[in-house]
Amino acid sequence: MMIDREAATAAAGRIMTDFAERTGLAGTTRPPQRYLWTDAYAVCNFLSLYRRTGDRSFEDLAIALIDQVHNILGRHREDDPRAGWISGLDDATGRAHPTAGGLRIGKRRNERGRDDRVDERLEWDRDGQYFHYLTKWMHALRRAGEVTADSRYCRWAIELAQAAHAGFTVSYGPGGKRLVWKMSIDLSYPLVPSMGAHDPLDAWVTYEALGLCAARFEEDPALPELDKESAEAAAMLEGRHWHTDDPLGIGGLLFDAGRVLQLLAAERLNNGEVAEALARTALESLESFIAHKQLTDPAEYRLAFRELGLAIGLRAVPGMHALLQANRGVADSGLLRVVAGLAKHASLGDDIETYWLRPEHQQLRTWEEHRDINAVMLATSLVPDEFLVA
Repeated sequence: MMIDREAATAAAGRIMTDFAERTGLAGTTRPPQRYLWTDAYAVCNFLSLYRRTGDRSFEDLAIALIDQVHNILGRHREDDPRAGWISGLDDATGRAHPTAGGLRIGKRRNERGRDDRVDERLEWDRDGQYFHYLTKWMHALRRAGEVTADSRYCRWAIELAQAAHAGFTVSYGPGGKRLVWKMSIDLSYPLVPSMGAHDPLDAWVTYEALGLCAARFEEDPALPELDKESAEAAAMLEGRHWHTDDPLGIGGLLFDAGRVLQLLAAERLNNGEVAEALARTALESLESFIAHKQLTDPAEYRLAFRELGLAIGLRAVPGMHALLQANRGVADSGLLRVVAGLAKHASLGDDIETYWLRPEHQQLRTWEEHRDINAVMLATSLVPDEFLVA
């Protein structure tokens, strides 16, 4: 059963306050511990809590977190012989453009050298840059720009999009382009050359959403365009399949479907076919996931953050349904039927959220090993407002 709005807000506030103290963001002398994926969700959570409660300390935490991420993950590691901004910019220019060289993941180990032997197991613990982490940070910066009415955050998001797209895009075959999964810290060589199945999709939707951000701050002449990057990402979608059995991946499909519908309603996009294809794929993937009954496994065999990714995606479904009902011209009746089918499963998000709110499930090794990402994504499920806005 879903807890009520007031209780959800209070629970998320406690979770995020603990996170801020535990990771060296506020109220502690602990050294900062920054990890880009988790911090992107955290920024959105602090902004949601500020919007819900009016408590400016949450807005302050969002801004402080952005600054800390840029000053840590936008610079070389302490155990790296290199120093300064990973973009290579001088200190003053780097502070003005902290995302111009991308942002590090924040992994425990330093990256693999260009000529080092590949160890697939160790690679998971090694630093570098992940494209799908960068798009989440672009989204978080955009939300910060909208909430604070400060165009700097939008500019940093767009500059990050430009750097990431240039750094991760490689050519293959006659005129073909694709995105690399993982790049080196300075974006000079690939660490994992394969492409994430959803990366082009995430790129295209995020770039188009950033176009709305640029329009919001049209008085700022420093905001560049992403037309070229968006067109290239759209071309990468041709012939791609997005089906997945991963709950986090299904949640991502729902997140992107919700954003595409919002962009259609805002007349940023005009093709409802992509929205229907996304929603239909999400529904088919979700029903396959449910049929395999993974959510009945013992808690010690389950990964909270992957399931909570699905719960967050399902939080987008009521808004998708309401948007279609209010804007009948956005898409045809086929999409409305698919979204209605998704709505039948929306309560699954409540079940996942309730399960991981239980104290006994937060005492397990699998929770503790990923404590920060688990806790922050649980909070996003509780207060998904700003994360889900396109």
